[in-house]
Amino acid sequence: MGYYKYVAKMWKRPDSGEFKEVYKKRLIMWRRQPTIVRVEKPTRINRARTLGYKAKQGFVVVRVRVRKGGLNRPRPRSGRRPKRMGVYGYSPHKSAQLIAEERAQRKYPNLVVLGSYWVGEDGMYKWYEIVMVDPHHPVIKSDPERNWVCGFYKRIKRKRAIKKSGESKE
Repeated sequence: MGYYKYVAKMWKRPDSGEFKEVYKKRLIMWRRQPTIVRVEKPTRINRARTLGYKAKQGFVVVRVRVRKGGLNRPRPRSGRRPKRMGVYGYSPHKSAQLIAEERAQRKYPNLVVLGSYWVGEDGMYKWYEIVMVDPHHPVIKSDPERNWVCGFYKRIKRKRAIKKSGESKE
């Protein structure tokens, strides 16, 4: 077995085995950090590499913390009063992972999200690492495997401009 296969096997059950103590200490440390933290190196190198991460300039890895559990829906103010009002146990229509990716995108608007993966959870939070790329970086522009991101970013920018101006695509 190669190195990545051992790493993947270890991450199947991080809360057991020899990895248990390290995992617990990380969660305790991450709880005290801000919600969105830029990370120097990915925690799960095998997952980051499958998403397209390379250890070179232009790539950014961000760890995002998301609260677990359902949301509370706003309470109905007028009209008839339904028995339970659908206030409790209301689940969002997005996964926690998608919410984490959106938050990272909002924090770093000049970067493009390649993908994300789970790195930990406790009773209150889930943590995801998001792999992002800078489409304007010369290293990314000159890389034949990754330069598709540059065109992708231009299309997103054009769509945003059209939305703001209120024009329709005719």
